[in-house]
Amino acid sequence: MTHLQKLLTACLPPEAVQTIHEQMYVHPGLQQPASGSVSRAELAQALNMALFHGLVQRVPAGQDYIASDVLGQQRKVVFDHGALRTVRWPSGALPAGEAAFTRVLRPLGFELQGTYPLPRLKMTGRAYSHRDFPEEIAQFFVSELHPEQFSAPFQSAVTRVLSTSRDPLGPQDIADLEQLTRDGVLPLAQALRLLPQLLQCFDRQHGVFAMDDYELLLAESAEMAWISTEGNAFNHATDRVDDVDAVAERQRALGRPIKDKVEVSASGRVRQTAFRAASVQREFITPEGRVSREVPGSFYEFITRDALQTAGAANDPVQPRLDLAFDAGNATGIFGMTAARA
Repeated sequence: MTHLQKLLTACLPPEAVQTIHEQMYVHPGLQQPASGSVSRAELAQALNMALFHGLVQRVPAGQDYIASDVLGQQRKVVFDHGALRTVRWPSGALPAGEAAFTRVLRPLGFELQGTYPLPRLKMTGRAYSHRDFPEEIAQFFVSELHPEQFSAPFQSAVTRVLSTSRDPLGPQDIADLEQLTRDGVLPLAQALRLLPQLLQCFDRQHGVFAMDDYELLLAESAEMAWISTEGNAFNHATDRVDDVDAVAERQRALGRPIKDKVEVSASGRVRQTAFRAASVQREFITPEGRVSREVPGSFYEFITRDALQTAGAANDPVQPRLDLAFDAGNATGIFGMTAARA
């Protein structure tokens, strides 16, 4: 048994562990036999695999795609990146904005790869890639919303919604992350205990709130409205494919809810599209009592990355590297998948 299998078994049922291994490509360097210590890369990969599995369970279109276009064609998903949304604002017991996640990502070996202003959304996106396996371990695209750029009533609603947030990490978890930062490895027993705690970070940390506040947030920011109902759950997970345009055409022909347009980066090397967000039921407080309402949930995305053009001597060929960058325009277009009217 590998470290990945042991780690995933600590937080997923055995059948789910088998399923995710059948669905996702994993680099051989991340499939070491179990021993005494777990590397930061193995722990990062296990976290990403569990998060990917959780997102697919929430997105029926993604499940259908994997069944027919991945397993049905005897290939595997190449997990490119996962995205989550945060708010740079007082958030109860939870660190504000991306700080709630950098304290996790950095010990796992992720480092800042790029910053992407998203002015139309009044957000900032930041990409984190893994220093040991940058192309093989999925990146994180972490966005922060800036409530100070919205109206005073909007800011008050944000404060009310986020004020009940809890921190899923306790002192022992923080100590384990500090040890991982220092050593780059953790004893297997500590890694098995830590991983389920890390998974809890990717959830909604605040409680049920007023429908009136949801309406107020939705009127000014579809992104903040989404955060209010889904919290810090994976907003989307992205499959790296050879030809995103061909994938989009096939999904459209099959009648799946694919985005109308493929987003193309300014460099021309990064092309993205996505399924529209799944609909989910969420509970709100009204003067008459609690009610449920259908709102946008998470979605499944596709990306094609071309290689960077690198020059080398004729007798010293350079191994091509993928363009792992993101694009603010692409991100803005993809974010629209969770707009209430998308």
